[in-house]
Amino acid sequence: MAGREPSDRPGEGEDAASSYRKAQPYIDASWQLAGSVALGTLLGWWLDKKLGTNPWLVVTGSLFGIGAGFYAFFKALTALGKKK
Repeated sequence: MAGREPSDRPGEGEDAASSYRKAQPYIDASWQLAGSVALGTLLGWWLDKKLGTNPWLVVTGSLFGIGAGFYAFFKALTALGKKK
């Protein structure tokens, strides 16, 4: 309502907090996906620098990270579906 301060509204902070709590498992699954891809790529890049095999280990690490990330992502989402 116009003229009211946000702190005066009953339950406003609770609605946002409960929305964040409901979204948190999906946010975690997304971070697992992104982290797996980043970790695989960085590991491949580092091994390429050490072994001089450009670009093969970056590609392999990226593909492994994508595969592992999607596996973890869908595993987390199916676990969430079973909880409901």
